[in-house]
Amino acid sequence: MSIETMRELQAYGYFILIVSLSIGLYAYYYHLYKSEKTGRRNYEKYGKLALDDSLEDEVLESVPSQDNDNTKKEFRK
Repeated sequence: MSIETMRELQAYGYFILIVSLSIGLYAYYYHLYKSEKTGRRNYEKYGKLALDDSLEDEVLESVPSQDNDNTKKEFRK
């Protein structure tokens, strides 16, 4: 394989990588926009997280607790 062929394959690979990363980035932007508009998430709350980071501040989201056997493991010897 000659150097020219390797450089050409490298250029095609680089182009495909850039296009796929751009598509992924725009898909992620669309996902954020859609979830903000439908009301599933409020990303302005998360923007304030860096400012309100003490232990006494309000919790952003509460995680529902699940009482199952996986969370309560007993260690036996």
